[in-house]
Parts: sequence; C-alpha cells; structure tokens
Amino acid sequence: MPVPRRAGVLVSRAGALALIVAVVGLLPWLSGRDPALSVLRARSAEQEPTQEALDAVRRELGLGAGPLSLLGDWFRDVLRGDFGRSWANGAEVLPSVLSGLGVSLTLMAVALLIACALCAPTLVRGARGTLRGDAGTGAPAAALAALPEFLLATLLLVALSVWLGWFPPYGWQGPRHLVLPALALGIPAGGIVGRLVDDALPAVFEERWAGLWRSSGCTPVVIGRAALRRAVPAVLPQLGLVAVGLTGGAVAVETVFAVPGIGRTALGAAESQDLPLLQGSVLALVLLGLVAGVLTQAARRRMLGPGLRDAALSLPAPGERKAGRLRRAVPVVCGLTLMTVICWGLLLDPLHVDTAARLGAPDLTHPLGTDSLGRDVLARAGHGAAATVGIAVLVCASSYVVAVAAGFLPGIAAGAAETANAVPPVIAGILVAAVLGPGIPGASVAVALVSWPPLAAHAAALVQETRASAHLTAQRAIGSPPLWILTRHILPAVAAPVARHAVLRLPGIALALASLGFLGLGARPPAPEWGLTLAESLPYVERAPWAALVPAAMLLLLAAMAVSLSTLPAPKPGRQLIAGVRRRLPGGRAIVPEGNPAR
Repeated sequence: MPVPRRAGVLVSRAGALALIVAVVGLLPWLSGRDPALSVLRARSAEQEPTQEALDAVRRELGLGAGPLSLLGDWFRDVLRGDFGRSWANGAEVLPSVLSGLGVSLTLMAVALLIACALCAPTLVRGARGTLRGDAGTGAPAAALAALPEFLLATLLLVALSVWLGWFPPYGWQGPRHLVLPALALGIPAGGIVGRLVDDALPAVFEERWAGLWRSSGCTPVVIGRAALRRAVPAVLPQLGLVAVGLTGGAVAVETVFAVPGIGRTALGAAESQDLPLLQGSVLALVLLGLVAGVLTQAARRRMLGPGLRDAALSLPAPGERKAGRLRRAVPVVCGLTLMTVICWGLLLDPLHVDTAARLGAPDLTHPLGTDSLGRDVLARAGHGAAATVGIAVLVCASSYVVAVAAGFLPGIAAGAAETANAVPPVIAGILVAAVLGPGIPGASVAVALVSWPPLAAHAAALVQETRASAHLTAQRAIGSPPLWILTRHILPAVAAPVARHAVLRLPGIALALASLGFLGLGARPPAPEWGLTLAESLPYVERAPWAALVPAAMLLLLAAMAVSLSTLPAPKPGRQLIAGVRRRLPGGRAIVPEGNPAR
C-alpha cells in the first residue's frame, strides 16, 4: 500500500473513531433530556425527582461542568486505561465491557462457523466438477438472508427449547446455551456469505486450470483450496464486516435469549443514558471493527501476493448465467404472489378492529387471520408494502451509490466504513433520533448510515483487483485513456456484483427499519409496516402463528424475487472487451493478455 494512501487510511480511522465517540458522549444533551433525571430513574424508579435529588446527582457526576468538559475528561482517563464507573450502579465500566465483548466474540465465532458451513456445498460441488452453471437461482440464499433474526430466535426458542426441551431457553452458563443464539445469528449470515460465495466461486471453477488439474489427478481438496485462494480475496473484506456485524448487531438475539453480550449491554446503557458504560461499549465495538479491517486487508494482500503490487493479476472471468426454466420461474412466481396479496389487502381496512375475532384463525371473513387486536392480517400486509418496500428500496439505492463512490476512495472511506459497520443499527437509531427526533426519516437515516460499509468494502476490493489486472495494463500500454478504462472496464466489473450484493441486503434493511420502529424510533403503531407487524405478533406466535408468518413470508418472497432477478443472464462482457482492444490496434488486430476475462 503506498505511503499516502496508508496515511489517509490511518487519518480516516482516527477521525471516524473520534467522531462516533464524541457523538455518543454528547447523547444526553443532544436528546434534550436531563441527564440527571435519567440517572436518577435508572438508579431508583420509585424515588421522587425533586430538585434537591437532581442537584445531588449533578454534583456527584460533575454534570455542571458541561458536556465538552466531561468528554475531555473521559478521553484523558481512557488514555490511562480508566473507563470510569457506571452512572446507574457505580460499578467499574471496563470489566463489564470486557465481559460482554468476550460473550459476543464467542457467539460470533460459532455463528460464523455456521454461516461458512452453509456455503460448503458450492465449494464441494465445484471441487468435484459437479457444479452446474444454471443450477442456482439465488433464492435459497436470499431466503436465508431475509429471515428476521428475532423471529428465527423466537421460533428456535419455542420449538427446540419449549416443545422439545433440547436446549435451555435463556442464560449463558455453558456450551448448550450457545447453540440456539448461534443458529439464530449464523443462518441469516450464511445467506449473505453464501450469496457472495456463489457469485465468486463458479467462475473460478470454470477456468481452464481447474479442468487441467482435475484431469491430471489432483484431489478435490487441492482444487478446492486453490479455488478459495483465488476467489476469496474479493469477498474477504465482507467476511470481516459480517463478523463484526454479528458481534455488535446481535441485540435482538441477545435480548431473546438473555445473553449478556456487548450489544445488549450497549442498548441497556443507551436506554438508561448510562454514559460511561455506553461510551465504553461503543468504543470496544468500534475498535473491534478497526482491528478486523486491518487484519482482513493484511490477509487479502498476503493472498494476492506480488500480482497486486505489480498490476499483474489474472481475474476470474464472469460466470455465464444460463436462463433455465427454474431461474425464470422463481421471480415470476414470487412477484405474482406478492402482487396478489398486496392488491387484495389494499381493498381491506388495516385499522378496523374486530374485538370478537382477536387472534382468529384464517376463514372466509379474514383469509389470513387476525392479530392480537382483531385487525385483518391480509389488510395490514397489503397496506404495509409501501412503507416497508418503498423506504427500504430508497435506503438500499442510496447505500449502493455511496458504496460505489467510496470504493474508488478506499483511503478516505476505509475508517468511516469500519466504524459505521461496528455500530449496531439500534445504537445508530438512538443517536440519530436524539438529533432528528423519532420517526421514519430518522430511522431511515440511521439505517442508511450503517448499511453502506459492506457494499463499500466489496466495491473497494473489486476496484483494487480490477485496476491491478493484467488486461488493464495492456490497455494502458496501447494508449487507452483513463476515462475509457474507467467506464468500459472498471465500472462494469464493479457495478453488477455490488448491485447484486445490495439487493441481497434489501430485506435486512427493511428489518432494521422495523426493529427501530418497534423500539419507538421509526414507524409507530398502528402503522401496518411489515416488520412492526411482525414484532407485534411475536408474543402470540404460539397461539396465532399466522400473524407473524405472513409478514415474514412477504419479506422472504421479496428477497427471493429480487435476488432471483439479479441472477438472470446479462450481456457477456467478453466480446465488448475484445472489440474495445481491437478498435485501438492498427489493422484491427486484437491482443488478449494472459488472464484477460475475454479469453
């Protein structure tokens, strides 16, 4: 990495770290609430908030000095290794932060193993030579990624703990307590990682070397290891971001299973405005994100070797997508089902309450049943489509644009991406709501702030590898202008994979918006937003499962349709690439450098 770029990355990371910690430190004052009152209520809900009691809290905590003075004192103490004491109970902050971080890291490691195990079939079939280019539609990975973590956690809790009694329902006392929360986190993460792997590995296994190695007697293990080494560098930054996201973003799962992780600790501190504990938790998450970014970048440079430094990389050719019947049928079926439910639901009243039909099963009057208040589930599913899908699409599109732009400026954007990715959406929602106030606009901004880093990391990896490829070295040698190289080679190589990645995250964005609404930071009841409807139905999932399964099924259909559409055949770029080279050579002769995707 050049010295100026390395310096830019360091400055970016330091600036992003200082900014997020400063915003967290100013949270009580940004929210307009009296910090003394919040602390008094956190310590004792029964105590009367008299002026004398509030003044005593202000003197004890030094609140009279003002937010900037408190923030400066906290920075100075942290540099000495002192994270202060909790405003709520007076306990030291550092042991609580380290304990919660250790729990979350353990949970993250097991969940990441589960996620990677879900990706193994593609690697095994490719190494054995049985991977078909037209077999996958992307729908299974999309369905896994679209599973709401809190719904999956609740279903696992009811099925495997309450009904079957295989695992304990809550707590953190031994390995058996780890299984259910790890599954709830690892299965959706496996959908995201699996889609990225499915986007990268098939093209590698179609290269000539794979067939030659197979015909020469190389074992599938050897071929699979070589394919991973070739395909993983482009998605390695994503794995680091997924790992950090699993650590800090598992608030819902940690809450369902009463796991004392760092995400749950940060949420509790934010709700009670326990500033020292919140600052310590967020600082630990941000530092974890920065460390993960440094390690993944180092591992990626190690795997790419001198080819990256010498601009001599041989990139995998884009895989050819065949438009089989299944590939075309999946988005059509999903789209028709969605439109049928939405149009039918729009004909009904989503706010009408039928108290005599509370938690009613599906019948002729209510085709999909009713919720806990007696409202028609079909009507709420239809009317909630605009709020759920429309806002999620806008957030996803804005994140995509920011990510592609940031991919060309990795030195500036690296620190901001790693920092934003380490902040759980719930914490970001609390911070934004403190400035903009609770509501859909604030929730949309909060989710957008934490949605672009994985896409930016993906774009930056593709930009770097494409710029260092051998066929672009040949383009520069024959005098191709930089703008031509950018628009005809680099952008096409980056835009499509990142777009498919963005579509895969669309259901997760919708769920993040819904979770903020459930906490009072986004859509408010009685809005028929899908995620909010899902969250409201969770307490009654045993008595009326249809109330929770209908919005979940809508999200699954949305994800399956979007990702299946993204896997349909696109124009093959190889002929355009060859034509572009031919037009710039005397006599129309084409030079196709070694490793050129056009070969």
